[in-house]
Amino acid sequence: MSLDPRVRLHRGRNWSRHRALPDALESSRQAVEDQLKICGYKRDADVFELFLCQKELTDVIDLSRFKKLKYLWLHHNKLQGISFLTRNYCLTELYLNNNAIFEITGLHNLHSLNILLLHHNELTNIDAAMKKLRGLINLKTLNLYRNPLCQYNLYRLYIIYHLPGVEYLDRNRVTEKERRSTITIFDHEKTRVLQSIAFGGKVDASWSHMSSFKQKPIKRVPSDFAFANNVDKTVFDDPEDAVFVRSFKRSVMTITSLNWNIVPTRDEKYLEGKGAKPPERVTITLR
Repeated sequence: MSLDPRVRLHRGRNWSRHRALPDALESSRQAVEDQLKICGYKRDADVFELFLCQKELTDVIDLSRFKKLKYLWLHHNKLQGISFLTRNYCLTELYLNNNAIFEITGLHNLHSLNILLLHHNELTNIDAAMKKLRGLINLKTLNLYRNPLCQYNLYRLYIIYHLPGVEYLDRNRVTEKERRSTITIFDHEKTRVLQSIAFGGKVDASWSHMSSFKQKPIKRVPSDFAFANNVDKTVFDDPEDAVFVRSFKRSVMTITSLNWNIVPTRDEKYLEGKGAKPPERVTITLR
């Protein structure tokens, strides 16, 4: 009894698929073993760096046996995911650029990661990427350029807003101006609060046409206030009262001048017969 050609083709595809996966893992296992021999590592506990770049790898074996692995080079391969890194908690530098990675599941557990290069890949969902990267509290350097998600209109500011600890993004240093711009664009509530800060105190910046007009109370000097007493330690509930009282403690400046406008000129004195008047003293006091 012969099989239907379509069934035979389907079985052939499944067999090829299952065979391809072990072949990919075997290639990566061999690459790891070769690297261990080159570096002279005898124990897994001694491995702190692995160079697996440019190996044509499409998958990588589980690397969790290298507990102290800190530096990993996997750039210029054909990787599509990085699920093999879920338990390498000591990893601080990870180079994954120039691959075909479209999802980064597993990165959220690498809390020690300081440098992450993911440029030249196939990441498309910027929200999904931020969800995975947000937990990397020690991340300082990040490269994401040459990914489809970079087409997002405010891509750079969006990344800076969600990853405030990043200092270098796409080989450029993050500036304070960019950080302020992210708050203005993406955090409207915080922007409103910052705009309501005046003279070191928070005021209500909200306004409604239904709200009644509030007249400010008249400032009066407290009864226990002593003028020019520099050691006065009176505590005020309202900081504005303290400022008002302090204004009365300032030094007094007096300016005195003569008012020559009432003194007749020579012509007025001799031709018009106006009598001479002494000049008046004008005193202005400023505090």
